[in-house]
Amino acid sequence: MKESVLDILIYLFENYFDTDLHSAPGPDRDTLRDELERAGFSEREVGHALEWLEQLSADPPHMAATPASRAIRIFASNEQIRLDTDCRGYILYLENIGILNATQRERVIDRLLALDTPQIDIEQVKWVVLMVLFTQPGQESAYLRMEDLVFDDRLDAVH
Repeated sequence: MKESVLDILIYLFENYFDTDLHSAPGPDRDTLRDELERAGFSEREVGHALEWLEQLSADPPHMAATPASRAIRIFASNEQIRLDTDCRGYILYLENIGILNATQRERVIDRLLALDTPQIDIEQVKWVVLMVLFTQPGQESAYLRMEDLVFDDRLDAVH
């Protein structure tokens, strides 16, 4: 089974974390690792996914300064390679409509670039935004708005 880190993260999100993250502790890392491997995910990809999750809640050193809220975001060349014009535009759109703030935007970009994929698509952006918002207290409204965007688009694709 060839699964990506994001496939594992989505599996975890849908099966373990789609409740109140801040109310009760979830399963520990070893339990998650065992359950994911039993579900058929490779040991290597499971390790990458769990590391990705740990970094999601850590403050990256390069994000120590909070970006100005109305600053124009210039994407670096490595970001432009991995995030096409549609992805970059979608991230900026989410910021413009108030789902993301500048700090969250940077965290989303950081977590997207940490995925093991050479090219990132909008569906991946949506899931990473959901995960970033879910882990931040006080972002319930933004999370619900983003959840509507993700799942409304999925329903439209089915019809």
